[in-house]
Amino acid sequence: MKRVKIPRALSEKLSLAVQEWIGCGTCRASHREAGREAGLSETDMELARQGTSTDPREAALIGLALRVLAEPGALADEDVAEVRAHGWSDRVIAEVVGVVALNLLTGAFNPLAGIQPGSGDRAGRDVP
Repeated sequence: MKRVKIPRALSEKLSLAVQEWIGCGTCRASHREAGREAGLSETDMELARQGTSTDPREAALIGLALRVLAEPGALADEDVAEVRAHGWSDRVIAEVVGVVALNLLTGAFNPLAGIQPGSGDRAGRDVP
């Protein structure tokens, strides 16, 4: 995922949308901080958490990410065609799957491992 073509700010919007659905507080906090660092406004981040954007191109990609997460088996050629119609390349469309998968991995692991926002380290213990 280090060589993705998705701009950092948009990647954070995708992650915020996905983590809102998954419900990992640690991931949401991390992606809010990363979103700020990438130049996102509070409005940008709130819209992403709601699964949309003021930019129709970005909204289409965010919508695709949520569909990949929630109902991957229901995706059809028409869904891909719609995102392509917004100007997204097949590479970016494929990268959405990677962003979703990475977020699902961390969003499922953190609560299971007891990692909570502000816990200090990756084992959920406070760091001295």
